[in-house]
Amino acid sequence: MPRRPLSAEELATITARSGARCEYCQCPSDYSAQPFVCEHITPIAKGGQTDLSNICFACGGCNGHKYTKTEALDPVSKRVVPLYHPRIHQWSEHFSWSDDYLHVIGLTPMGRATVIALKLNRQAVMNIRSLLLLAGKHPPKTENE
Repeated sequence: MPRRPLSAEELATITARSGARCEYCQCPSDYSAQPFVCEHITPIAKGGQTDLSNICFACGGCNGHKYTKTEALDPVSKRVVPLYHPRIHQWSEHFSWSDDYLHVIGLTPMGRATVIALKLNRQAVMNIRSLLLLAGKHPPKTENE
């Protein structure tokens, strides 16, 4: 099925439910150097649909690293596992923050695989987290789950 444009109402819903943050790395859109996108969690190329249950708000970095991936290798178990799905899974069950709040830590096989596959701790995002921490705007008050 071809990609369809999202309505203004759908875009507003997607942005609001994410708290205007990337649903993967938790970077706020207001402080990102890259535009955010409405990302197909299950890519259209793999049978995903353009509906609210398969769309998440993602920064350009996470979207670019995810591309058409839906699974990745867990570095601990050495098994291929599904990537984190923001509409199905709760962020806090699969991820936490390091003691300095700069790194996302994968708590589960899915979380660990997602951290690596999407490069959730890439330098640019960690720089933003560091500055936001100094400004009292990080970590997020609540993770959108």
